[in-house]
Amino acid sequence: MDFERAKALCRTFPGATEDIKWGADLVFSVGEKMFAVTGDESPAKGMSFKVEDERFLELTDRPGIIPAPYLARAKWIYVEHAGALGDAEAEALLRRSYELVFAKLTKKLQREISGSE
Repeated sequence: MDFERAKALCRTFPGATEDIKWGADLVFSVGEKMFAVTGDESPAKGMSFKVEDERFLELTDRPGIIPAPYLARAKWIYVEHAGALGDAEAEALLRRSYELVFAKLTKKLQREISGSE
């Protein structure tokens, strides 16, 4: 998982915003709801994001992937190092994280972000 490539991907999602929270964490959000968090440094050294409930245990059983501190109860994982996930799988998981968070937004906000009325 190339963390810089992952950050670039997060920036392409419709309505995605990014800002710095907690001093040094780069947070990607949609509708003001977080879907990915990484360090502000470049290159990034790890990344957290939401996963489906069914995949949480499977993913956290892998070396280099742990329950995300403070967010594990919401089924977030933390990828500790680049070798823990391949780029294609990481992209699919990040896309799914965005979709899971987007689906929880109000229908009105979803329409505004997607540009359909």
